Amino acid sequence: MSRRYWIGVASRDHVGRSVAGGFAQLCHGKAAPLARLQPGDGLVYYSPREQFSGTTPCQCFTAIGVVQPGVPYQVQMAAEFTPWRRDIAFVAATPAAIRPLLAQLACIPDPRHWGQVFRFGLLPIGAADFRLIAQAMGATLPASMLTE
Repeated sequence: MSRRYWIGVASRDHVGRSVAGGFAQLCHGKAAPLARLQPGDGLVYYSPREQFSGTTPCQCFTAIGVVQPGVPYQVQMAAEFTPWRRDIAFVAATPAAIRPLLAQLACIPDPRHWGQVFRFGLLPIGAADFRLIAQAMGATLPASMLTE
């Protein structure tokens, strides 16, 4: 199976927790989106807002990394909340605004309605889009991510 590339959607504050913990948590902790990710796949986070419960826009790519070996697992965050996670090796990167990239991203079919593609929380993208975003973020990807 060949490597795939993904954009996960989460608020910037939640992405910060993911990076600090070395994991991805998508779609309010559902298992199914994480099951689509495979070891070696690339994942970049897009953050529409600064905070999960806030309204301040972020509209930036905020983290990027590589899916690690293993399977999704559950964690107990609260009595009634046991979200699923998957380990990610994040690389150093600077947030990059999406607007300057809209016309160049193949995963955005209509730049006038670009937000629509992010509504499901996990979006498959091509290698060229992943590398373009990584470059905009100033991320140094592992050599294995630079070849197809």
